Amino acid sequence: MSNGLSTTLPATGYATVLPRAVINGSDADVVDANVDVVNAMYAELLDVEEIAPNALRSYYVDFYLTQSLGGGFAQYVFTAPERQDIDAYIRAGLASMGAAAHLDLFNRTAAAFDSLSEEEADAYLDGDADLDGDTDGGVPDAVGRLEELDGEFETLLETEDIIALNAAWLRGQADLLVLDGEELDRHIAERVSRIPNLAERQAEAAEDELLDTPEFEMIIRELCDVAGHTLLKITMGDPNYDHDGQTTLAWHFTTDQGEFLMLDDDREAVMIHPETKEIVAAVEFEAEDD
Repeated sequence: MSNGLSTTLPATGYATVLPRAVINGSDADVVDANVDVVNAMYAELLDVEEIAPNALRSYYVDFYLTQSLGGGFAQYVFTAPERQDIDAYIRAGLASMGAAAHLDLFNRTAAAFDSLSEEEADAYLDGDADLDGDTDGGVPDAVGRLEELDGEFETLLETEDIIALNAAWLRGQADLLVLDGEELDRHIAERVSRIPNLAERQAEAAEDELLDTPEFEMIIRELCDVAGHTLLKITMGDPNYDHDGQTTLAWHFTTDQGEFLMLDDDREAVMIHPETKEIVAAVEFEAEDD
């Protein structure tokens, strides 16, 4: 997710949308489909005020579930960009879909985390807590309590299935739109056409993407442009690549014309064929002033 959240839940007339292909599928398919639709809307630069509130509530309940299963409430806290906003979606979603026990647990866990001191919060997020309530750094029992609540979360899933409740709630939306693939694309495009400041949003998104792009990816993309290739995938970085008898870092990537490597030093970067060692493209780095 790469989205900025508003400080309040939006009150809009937008409907929740699901693809026709999944409406009679499994509960997980229905929940995942809503996630995919919301992600597609975010990708097209729709803001929270332009997406159905219940679609967002379902989306963030599933986000909370996924993060908590992956690494407990600590992972949820670590990955949620704006917890105050996302917490509100989760509370509203759990309440609306009838997950009363999970809502109670979420509230207790959030309150327990928010009551931690900075030292205790760091210990919990770093995974230093022991289940007996002590920690490696001598942090008090509050951290151990959060570990216990994480265990309670997984136990509760056995009796209150969030995915099943979420899917049933989505299927039961009074204003639910069930669309075929092309209809869904047109629906999103129509919403995008009504964005009053679309050009401004696109410029901001392009700037943010540039700032977030790792340097190695920017170099690989420039090399592909020089070579006339289309980048498909950056596979891995190999820190032990043998190049002319020296160990160096090589980035493996795939274009529309095959697999290649990127090597760089302080002066230039090169795109080479992994087998023939032929240099396909090169870019020089400009010297920076001290």
